[in-house]
Amino acid sequence: MKRIGRVFSNKGRKALIAYLTVGYPSMASTLEAVPRLVEAGCDMVELGIPFSDPLADGATIQRASHGALEQGVTPELCLEAAARLRKCVDTPLLFMSYYNPILRYGLERFCARCREAGVDGLIVPDLPPEEGAALEETTASRGLALVYLLAPTSTPERIHLVASHSRGFIYIVSLKGVTGARDELPPGLGEFVRQVRDVASQPLCVGFGIATPEQAGRVASAADGVIIGSRLVEMVASGKGGLHAATSFIRDARRALDGVSAVD
Repeated sequence: MKRIGRVFSNKGRKALIAYLTVGYPSMASTLEAVPRLVEAGCDMVELGIPFSDPLADGATIQRASHGALEQGVTPELCLEAAARLRKCVDTPLLFMSYYNPILRYGLERFCARCREAGVDGLIVPDLPPEEGAALEETTASRGLALVYLLAPTSTPERIHLVASHSRGFIYIVSLKGVTGARDELPPGLGEFVRQVRDVASQPLCVGFGIATPEQAGRVASAADGVIIGSRLVEMVASGKGGLHAATSFIRDARRALDGVSAVD
């Protein structure tokens, strides 16, 4: 939690958050990519725990999750990877996981292992706050953030509910539908972010569908942070030169976000 707080305490810097599926295209590539992306300008990294039924994800991350599972990647291996990465980077590391793998592992045991590994928080896209009491209590006892999501379809009541329960930041889904790079940002996104900001005191980070540094900059003009996933997963998995392309993308996105910060 403290590392997350430090990221957002710098009011002159918009947070750049990367997502990678652990173990895709290989565990070695994950262990190499995370420090490289941090060096290129990422402020946080989401580590996706592969799951067989990733309902919130589009084709790119579904494919990544399936590929990692085929290679035998488990929550235990993800925890081990996080512990190894913590020795290399001081930026916040968050697991993005569906609820089933955490439940099967055991809430207390999983959160204890997260704390030992140096993980800072959890994002669980299929866990609504109405059903999150047990995980909220367990994460809080271990000093972990539990980040809830809001979508453009969220009602005012849901916005108030998430604002009262999310810890670390609020993850704003930019569009209706699943993850995946898009050619255009959805209309009305800035207005929705402002609507949430009127209610919430937490930092607001926007993800889903951000495909270019220019889009990242436009999102950052309204939000406190930008989350980029599918495009990075595509690049890292694209073969020779893929990681170089991903780090170049992050450097460009960092410059775009810094340009927004300079005029705020």
